[in-house]
Amino acid sequence: MTETNEPTPTEPTPTDSTDAAPPPFQAPAADATPEVAPAPAAPAATAYAAGNPAALGKIRGTGACVLLTIVTLGFYTWYWYFKTSEEMKEHSGEGVGGGIALVLAIFVGFVMPFVSSNEVGKLYQRRGQQAPVTAMTGLWFILLGWFFLVGCLVWFVKTNGALNEYWRSLGQTEG
Repeated sequence: MTETNEPTPTEPTPTDSTDAAPPPFQAPAADATPEVAPAPAAPAATAYAAGNPAALGKIRGTGACVLLTIVTLGFYTWYWYFKTSEEMKEHSGEGVGGGIALVLAIFVGFVMPFVSSNEVGKLYQRRGQQAPVTAMTGLWFILLGWFFLVGCLVWFVKTNGALNEYWRSLGQTEG
């Protein structure tokens, strides 16, 4: 018997690449961080940032506003609509603004109780709070305004009170 140093056909040779197994799967290193695109900003935050959150409106006493409305034969309401709408737009970056509010108040005044209450409610909603007044609050003005102005007073007390409370919650003081 002669011994040979040749490999047997059942043993793979180191140069035989067709029978070689692929390398085992290796998980990425723990310190490798995947690249992630930044998340887009939320629409509410973008809309709120469009205004000037530091701009706060004036707190207007409800009784003084009612008295000024009586003394000026209703013309103070135009001023109130103009100023409060302008302050809300400057603060939040949204809303009709003072000029449009004044035009609406002069020519189609019956819509302003709905618009004003809606804008005050949206100030609260942008902060994630429940709105104390909505556009539906304007129904007080329309439905019961004819009855000794009771509906007008109820609407104004609710809307002006909610607006004043909003400004107070941001640190605005009386005066």
